[in-house]
Amino acid sequence: MTSTLVVARKELLDLRRSRLLLVLLGFLAVAATVSVLVQAAQFRVSIDQYHQYVAALRASSSTLTAAPPQLFPLQLLRGSVEYIEVIGALFAIVAGYGVIAKEKQRATIELLFTRPVGPHAVAGGKVLALASAWLVAVGGILVAVTLALVLVGNAPLQPVDLARLALTGAAAWFYLVLWSCLAMAMASVTRRPTTGLIIVLVLWLVVVLVVPQIGDTMDPDNQVPGGLFKSLQIAKADEHAVMAHFASYDAVRNGLELSSVTKHVERLTFALLGIKDTFNQLPVAQVLTKTLANSLSLLAGFALATGFAVLATTRRTLLRRQS
Repeated sequence: MTSTLVVARKELLDLRRSRLLLVLLGFLAVAATVSVLVQAAQFRVSIDQYHQYVAALRASSSTLTAAPPQLFPLQLLRGSVEYIEVIGALFAIVAGYGVIAKEKQRATIELLFTRPVGPHAVAGGKVLALASAWLVAVGGILVAVTLALVLVGNAPLQPVDLARLALTGAAAWFYLVLWSCLAMAMASVTRRPTTGLIIVLVLWLVVVLVVPQIGDTMDPDNQVPGGLFKSLQIAKADEHAVMAHFASYDAVRNGLELSSVTKHVERLTFALLGIKDTFNQLPVAQVLTKTLANSLSLLAGFALATGFAVLATTRRTLLRRQS
């Protein structure tokens, strides 16, 4: 067994014994599952309202007809995805910070470096442990929300839906490991781990909350629940014609959103799950083609963060004394 695997095994044992981390992951799984239940309940309400509307039409002998609400099961996962984007990223920062902070605070890293380990074995082992832990966590959340969809939401899932869920889980895994590695790297390069934690939390605030919120606020279609153009019954072609007059404004808004990795994850996962109407029921291959830029941006962020963590977590940075 290489020294990297030894470190990874030791980190996994520590993560498994961390009650705080287990509580946080349990909370995330419960929140994602409850979100599915709430969405399913809201759909049942819309079905009841439809039946009441149809009954009223029949009672008044009206000849008007109304299309019943359609259930697209994966659209019930919108809240779950948003929880992972915001709360999951925050918990990932806590996990990444913890693997470095505990070593510096307990001075156990000095004992570790008395053993013959490679120059990047410690960093590689910690990254491998975090990646493994998030693989288990994301897998557990996927199982929980899938069971909620099937058992409580009465949503029939087809094999293609399971494939979309698996791809969504993969995107979530890359995203969460990215934040853990970033927190791990900053806790390593700063003399005090808490300084690194504060820097990453500020970055999380900007990337996860501020920038996407500004982009959403600048989107005119988001100003009315259900969509401004849809509420005004403006056709898609006419919507494009209207927005063509605001091309520069829309380019600035879109560019701002694209500066956030969270927005890339949201666009990719919302497209895969059909939450975005323009992608709903499109073949998976076509969705992946149309969201290729989002996928590549996520992978680039993941590669940069893991590389930063491995290169920053060295013997010199870990053994540096706090002033």
